Amino acid sequence: MAWRKLVVGVVAGALVLATVAAALVMFRPDRAIRVATGVVAHNVCSKSFVSGLDPATVFAETIDRGGIRLLRSVLTYQLDRKRDTVEASVAGLFGSRAAFHEGFGCVLLHDSEPPYLLRSDIAALKIPKNPPLLPEIAGAAIVEPTDPRLKAALDRAFEEPAAPPFRRTKAVVVVHDGRVIAERYAAGIGVDTPLLGFSMTKSVVNALIGVLTQQGLVTPSFPAPVPEWRGATDPRRQIEVEHLMRMTTGLALDETNSGFDPSSQMVYLQRDMAGFAAKALLIAPPGTRWAYSSATTQLLARIIRDSVGGPEQTLAFAWRELFNPLGMRNVTLEFDGSGTLQGTAYMLASARDWARFGLLYLNDGMIGGRRLLHADWVALSAAATLDTDYGAGFWTNRSEHPNARARVGLGIPRDAFFASGDLGQRVVILPTQNLVIVRLGDSVDPTGDMSGFARLVREVIAATPR
Repeated sequence: MAWRKLVVGVVAGALVLATVAAALVMFRPDRAIRVATGVVAHNVCSKSFVSGLDPATVFAETIDRGGIRLLRSVLTYQLDRKRDTVEASVAGLFGSRAAFHEGFGCVLLHDSEPPYLLRSDIAALKIPKNPPLLPEIAGAAIVEPTDPRLKAALDRAFEEPAAPPFRRTKAVVVVHDGRVIAERYAAGIGVDTPLLGFSMTKSVVNALIGVLTQQGLVTPSFPAPVPEWRGATDPRRQIEVEHLMRMTTGLALDETNSGFDPSSQMVYLQRDMAGFAAKALLIAPPGTRWAYSSATTQLLARIIRDSVGGPEQTLAFAWRELFNPLGMRNVTLEFDGSGTLQGTAYMLASARDWARFGLLYLNDGMIGGRRLLHADWVALSAAATLDTDYGAGFWTNRSEHPNARARVGLGIPRDAFFASGDLGQRVVILPTQNLVIVRLGDSVDPTGDMSGFARLVREVIAATPR
């Protein structure tokens, strides 16, 4: 009997080891850890070199978030100002490295091939050939609120709770009737400081696609011009541009921010992000299933690149057709290693510039009598997708989804829609109130401090005459 128990034990042990080995092959924890070091390297690089923030503070705030928090006791970084690089690793392993290039922000470096480096004269691109179409929204000085109710609203937006999660608000700008009526900034941040928008960058990609649509170069209802899907029997050829915009492609690119999901691995492990996303298989008919996915927006970024002629042309197009007409001055667009706009998360802009961007949508795509976006573009962007509270590049309250109804209950109006990014970056457009409110910061609350943001919106509306 003893030998039988021994055999059974050995077999059981072998099965356990085989199961563990199979799980390691399938889930590749090393990749998830490298995603974490990629987040640290890229964010510390962008926020230190582009925004000019203190690297140690940025590092401490970056590792204080879900998933990465589990590794923070062994996560380290090194910032090299001579080489303009940031390296991050876990106990010296699974390293990631990001490099800064003046005017173009940061890019993650991958061993396979050096990154594409833009060679545009960025200073020249930022000089508009014509005056901005959008009238100036404020003078050089910080606009202090004159209404005590607005001052109290900003006070509360910056106050910290007694215990975590902390709010870490970096900037708030309130624009009413086209002018800044109140703004505030954290220490070390001013009206010109470019701040990372994270997924608010997706809303900027929406605008660039909208400009291309207005110019007749892209049509949302047409099949997405993705070369990898052109085969006669490839079911992905049915995916339309609007499916990419609404994240209803049906592709196996769901995003969970776990480090194991394809979208996270695309952003931090791939030199050619859109090329990686284009390989995904179809798991549902296009237009029938919604799943949040940075990868679908990155495919839109490549469509922009291909439509205008390449990386240098993408940068020139963005400044000529969007940023300069809006008077946006303190913007940095980052690109992936293949020379495609990093459209998922890595545009930096000052809080006032994010507000100028919001005014484009508040004004229904019209600025200074000129239509930048197609006539129905803003309505399309704010209309809910399927049964969700996501529109096309924006989140929306124009929905019966429980999240939208909850926001309305918190005081954010029914017709509101907003750009949203990780850690509570938000630009909310409030058409009925003729308001744009920007909040930027580093809140690790799972909702991005939605309750605090809703309180800010509610109090600003109460203090603003119709």
